[in-house]
Amino acid sequence: MRISQLFSQTLREAPADAQTPGHQFLIRAGYIRQMAAGIYTMMPLAKRTITKIENILRQEMNRIGGQELSMPVTLPADIWKETGRWYQIGAEMARFKDRNDRDMVLAMTHEEAVADLVRREIRSYKQFPKLIYHIQTKFRDDPRPRAGLIRVREFTMKDSYSLDRDWEGLEKQYRAHYQAYFNIFRRCGLDVIAVKSDTGMMGGKIAHEFMFLNPIGEDTLLLCNNCGFSANRQVASFRKPEAVSMEVKPLEKVHTPLTKTIDDLAKFLNIKPSQTAKAVFMTATLQKDDIDVQEVVMAVVRGDMELNETKLSNLIKAKEIRPATEEEIKSIGAVPGYASPIGITRGLIVVDDLIPTSANLVAGANEADYHYLNVNFGRDYQSTFVADITAAREGDGCPECGHPLTASRGVEVGNIFQLGTRYSDAMGCTYQDENDAPQPVIMGSYGIGVGRLLACIAEQHNDEYGLILPVTIAPYQVHLVVLQSKKSDQPGKVADQLYQDLQRARIEVLYDDRKESAGVKFNDADLIGIPMRITVAEKALNEGKVELKYRGAKEKTLVPVDEIIPTVMEQLLLLDRTIAQTVVQETFKI
Repeated sequence: MRISQLFSQTLREAPADAQTPGHQFLIRAGYIRQMAAGIYTMMPLAKRTITKIENILRQEMNRIGGQELSMPVTLPADIWKETGRWYQIGAEMARFKDRNDRDMVLAMTHEEAVADLVRREIRSYKQFPKLIYHIQTKFRDDPRPRAGLIRVREFTMKDSYSLDRDWEGLEKQYRAHYQAYFNIFRRCGLDVIAVKSDTGMMGGKIAHEFMFLNPIGEDTLLLCNNCGFSANRQVASFRKPEAVSMEVKPLEKVHTPLTKTIDDLAKFLNIKPSQTAKAVFMTATLQKDDIDVQEVVMAVVRGDMELNETKLSNLIKAKEIRPATEEEIKSIGAVPGYASPIGITRGLIVVDDLIPTSANLVAGANEADYHYLNVNFGRDYQSTFVADITAAREGDGCPECGHPLTASRGVEVGNIFQLGTRYSDAMGCTYQDENDAPQPVIMGSYGIGVGRLLACIAEQHNDEYGLILPVTIAPYQVHLVVLQSKKSDQPGKVADQLYQDLQRARIEVLYDDRKESAGVKFNDADLIGIPMRITVAEKALNEGKVELKYRGAKEKTLVPVDEIIPTVMEQLLLLDRTIAQTVVQETFKI
């Protein structure tokens, strides 16, 4: 492609709302253009890169037995109502009615569509195992799109679905995806780790996320450098303090003026925060008999701990959850700042599993400026649930080896779920076993966001001048630059011939044939980030040579014109081989 004909242009400055280096360079280099909040056009350069990423996805999916199909993005709401997700998912699902007043959905994922196919196509145990996938547009009306392609509303996803007759088959396909995903990310030049994650709206038994570690990430990950434990903070467990044997003391009410916070209370009473019980109030949307019901939830955790809203939400099976207002807190008889479960008969009370083993805590008296000393679970109050609802933090003990955990930020670029029979049961997906008895199909779901993957590659592979894209996914392999001479037309003629020769050798080349200065052309080449640059200039041509340079390297090499094609082919092979060597067998961490 000649740059003079390319439907794109580079920008000297990035838009003010471009928040990260990768986002800025993708815009400045002409890869993407924003249409609306969270909605982008993939320009020709990005489209070529996206196609290469999709082909890598296809190769790895096909390698583990995948069959590609294409499912519609517009789906009837009836199948979402069957699984209950029509009622469980909030405003991020795009709903509309067709001309016949039927409820419709713009798909954000395709579990329901696959389950509908399965109940039509699968009849016998002899049809297993199966793996199907597609690369499809999705829409999720995210309220906070950010960082370019990192968080968008319309996106392309590779989602695959495994179908098995038993859990052993699912486990095998799950592990195959685990390895395939590492292969995909490494072939794209992206460093990731796999962490345990929340199953969320997908449901199911087990889930893992593949995380690109970067400060721009919205997810906090807890990692153990000793044993390799890794988990998203949403689900991470940790070693809680051992129970201390203590004689249970009588309940005592004390005056504690102006102590609405745990820190103020601990300072006033000269105690540690760990000797207090903290009440955190949330309002949950719960589904009861297909009707959404708002309920105030009092979550009780030790004063030195933090509530994990995801754990709480999963425990009570909330559709949505948010902090409660003061009015909502008062509606169940609690007093904001001085609240506890003592004497509360309304709302839902949930207690962290550390509370029953912590004796004689200080808790609110549900009266302004008063607290109770020596509050004990079981004697002074009860709860609907007792479970782990606290958030792991850096420095907490690893749940597996006890070593202090470290925290890191990450961007999710892929996820895998063991769905089990979540959708099969809801939609009647069964098969006949050897005894002609109906059995539920065991399903798995596996996704990779293609645009987000490109965005993360851009975040990892750049310098102060622009992108430095891996050869496997760069839009072109070679950036050919001609520096025009006022004295001779030789550089133009040699470059034109070299452009033809590179194409005949099936080397993908972007040819900067514009009548621009050397500075403009070199700056654009650095910005676009193609792996190798060939420069045709009069000075080197006088010696019968052209200049070869790797993007990101300072060194330049002069190569005879008649040797440049085989030299480039050899260097491309080396670049491919270097990336291929990163694809290794991974140890599966359940």
